Amino acid sequence: MRKLSMVRERLSIDVLPEEHRRIKAYAAFHGETIREYVLKSVLERLRQEFEERELSALTMGLNQDPVLKELWDNEKDAAYDKI
Repeated sequence: MRKLSMVRERLSIDVLPEEHRRIKAYAAFHGETIREYVLKSVLERLRQEFEERELSALTMGLNQDPVLKELWDNEKDAAYDKI
């Protein structure tokens, strides 16, 4: 059976010994390798930043669209702004 080769890029970082121990411990706690743990963490951070950017882009458009601005900015829903 022929193996499908996946193209990969190498990413190397230098960390302090204490950081390495902590990462290794957390990875083990989650039953993952260091690679799996770090990759999962980075991908989660990228997902969060993408969502924040999407939300920001959505809210930036409110000032340009009077209908959306009125729906978004009203006294009835102002209580939610404090949450």
